Amino acid sequence: QVQLAESGGGLVQAGGSLRLSCEASGRTFRDFPMGWFRQAPGKERESVAAINWGGGITKYADSVKGRFTISRDNAKNTVYLQMNSLKPEDTAVYYCAANRWTLTLDASRYDYWGHGTQVAVSS
Repeated sequence: QVQLAESGGGLVQAGGSLRLSCEASGRTFRDFPMGWFRQAPGKERESVAAINWGGGITKYADSVKGRFTISRDNAKNTVYLQMNSLKPEDTAVYYCAANRWTLTLDASRYDYWGHGTQVAVSS
């Protein structure tokens, strides 16, 4: 089992920045590819970014490329999402997730999920 806890959400003006953190406990964190996903009210969950176990390979949804950066610190069992140039359409609950097998933006491949942190971007 892996337990995940997100933090760092909040209210920010358009153009601003936030840094989300996701701390993992349980099984060996460094073995797991990790991902960030988000869900806005009335919308389906969508992928944001993913990172491989070592942190050297990343993937991003087109909507956040060039603005968001995913990273991880395996010594701290933590994965981060640096969000810059935020837009009102980035407003959502952001979730981190872990999967046992592969680097992917496919949410259905993820086995463990956090409870989410709210991000709100005002115009």
